[in-house]
Amino acid sequence: MSSIVSSRIIGRTEWSAGLISITVEQTADFTPGQFFNLGVERAGKIVRRSYSAASGPGAPLQFLLSEVPDGELTPALFALGVNDEVLVDKTPLGFFTLKEVPDAKHLWLVATGTGLGPYLSMLRAGVLWERFERISVVHGVRDEPELAHRPELQALALRFPQLRYVPVLSRTHKDDAGLRGRITHAWDQGLLEEIAGPFDRDSHMLLCGNPQMIEDMSARLKARGFEKHRRREPGHYNFEKYW
Repeated sequence: MSSIVSSRIIGRTEWSAGLISITVEQTADFTPGQFFNLGVERAGKIVRRSYSAASGPGAPLQFLLSEVPDGELTPALFALGVNDEVLVDKTPLGFFTLKEVPDAKHLWLVATGTGLGPYLSMLRAGVLWERFERISVVHGVRDEPELAHRPELQALALRFPQLRYVPVLSRTHKDDAGLRGRITHAWDQGLLEEIAGPFDRDSHMLLCGNPQMIEDMSARLKARGFEKHRRREPGHYNFEKYW
């Protein structure tokens, strides 16, 4: 029996052209950081792709989606509205979770674009606050409207003093929108550590989103003597590539 079911869309937020969050009726028990397959039926077959849940476990599933104009699936997903149906796989998958993070005092959650999704799930689940002394959310986008869920993250930073929310914008020209440039530029200039605190042997970094950002940041961490985390060889960073 297939584990994919039809679920009604109960919420839709358009952050900018080509960037939305959708919430479906279906709930699920999963580990924050895991993903689900979303799909639509086209020409008699189901087209599906994997998307990280942005919601906390037990809440209606939410996903942060970026449109690929020539893609086989996302244009169809973007055409859906509240009360429309979308196919959702009931089985969560993936190991990009806090269970895989070794003991650390400072957790860095670094994302580009929709790579923010699994971090939203971790934050919403409330599983971070007692485990880590500091949590830094770094979100890199092109322009300010693409800072999805920014009000929620700002509110969390006010509520939990150990949280630092650091937007990084590569195209914006507003001085108060966030750091300017790419995440790698802000890292090289020392701006991220100036705001969030030093990345040291008591730190662990999760990287999610654009594979080029992940490759570039991994190289920078490795150059400073940090190694990718493996179960048999604990390290200081791990990643999830989005394409």
